[in-house]
Amino acid sequence: MLQDTRQSEIYNLLQVHRTCTITDLAQRFDVSDETIRRDIRQLEEEGFAFRVRGGVTLKETAAEAPYLIRRNQNAEKKQAIALKAAELVEDGMTILINSGSTSYWLSRALTKQRNLTVVTNALEVAREMTGRNGCKVFFAGGEIDYDYQSCFGHETEAFMSRFTPELAFFAIGAVDSKRGLLDFHNPEATLKACLWPLASRVVALANSSKFERQGIVKSLDFKQIDIFVTDQTPPSQLLKALNEVEVLVG
Repeated sequence: MLQDTRQSEIYNLLQVHRTCTITDLAQRFDVSDETIRRDIRQLEEEGFAFRVRGGVTLKETAAEAPYLIRRNQNAEKKQAIALKAAELVEDGMTILINSGSTSYWLSRALTKQRNLTVVTNALEVAREMTGRNGCKVFFAGGEIDYDYQSCFGHETEAFMSRFTPELAFFAIGAVDSKRGLLDFHNPEATLKACLWPLASRVVALANSSKFERQGIVKSLDFKQIDIFVTDQTPPSQLLKALNEVEVLVG
């Protein structure tokens, strides 16, 4: 593995685990401890990490912390969902990916598909997809919400409403069997309500920690989605509420 590639992989691991030991990294990449120390020094010099006794930890700025914390909570569950959702995407499709931590992992999982047209309001999704496999990326601008690292509001809604995606992927903050799909951020819920009718199929992404959770604002009814992707089979009451949509378990 090339040094730059290994350092990129170490940084990705830090984004998930926050801290890694030199020994674990050396074993993972099958290199010496000294090689890992050199990688860590390079990451530290570039401002991405800093050394601690026996290992390395991720360096965060105050502006990055709220989003990164959410992104890396239940990361393995979100990655499983992302891999399953990515199976729905075919070469040449136009897809919409909204903001949300699971949306980020979906953008990381779309490595095989070619010539996609990607519409998003999420900075990290745009960064991940730009330049990959002939993809065209349309980023919906407007005022950036730093907690969400995404844009919301009338300008964002107007721009994204111009597209007619074959698939719209919506990361969901909470799922209530009686009330439907919920969120904790009103602009995010408003954007989903604006965009869902434009897509041929709407795909909701939610890990099992969101089941029967109390959100603060409603985004969508179950009947407004076509596919629900999660990491484990929902409990019986929720599964009953979802019985008109396809449930995919990653």
